[in-house]
Amino acid sequence: MVHPVPRAPKRSPLPPALGTQAASAAPVAASQLPTVEEISAGGVVVERHDGGLRVAIIARINRGGRLEWCLPKGHPEGEEGYAEAAVREIEEETGIAGDVLAPLGSIDYWFTVSGHRVHKTVHHFLLRATGGFLTIENDPDHEAVDVAWVPLAELGRKLSFPNERRITDLARDLLPAYF
Repeated sequence: MVHPVPRAPKRSPLPPALGTQAASAAPVAASQLPTVEEISAGGVVVERHDGGLRVAIIARINRGGRLEWCLPKGHPEGEEGYAEAAVREIEEETGIAGDVLAPLGSIDYWFTVSGHRVHKTVHHFLLRATGGFLTIENDPDHEAVDVAWVPLAELGRKLSFPNERRITDLARDLLPAYF
């Protein structure tokens, strides 16, 4: 079954951080900054609980100091495929082990940080939880500051990013085939 690939709306890159250029220097346009391509993998890990379904999500603090609830994700390591990276990253960031049920598509977005533009693509998968317990203690990057099981019906209100809400809508459409 082919699913549409959700895309995040294109955002204008943020200007370079103030104070990184001499006061007399002309500001550098974001389009003139070097571009870095980043790839991550993660997804929606689901378990049956009390007659319903719930999803494990993480919270992190963004560069502006605001708490954001999001799907777990991270960079593939070595020769790891996207699905393998998603399984590992979800377990590291949430403590929940899972098996991949289906791909959910990819999202991409741009941001500017530390004098360069980043074009990030995130490949998402639907997983069935197979064990573990919620914890952020195994997150090697210590990006996750909290983790929670969220009932599927409340997920759209909890997630911070519209592109991740679209990914979870795709997951919701596939769930009857697996649960």
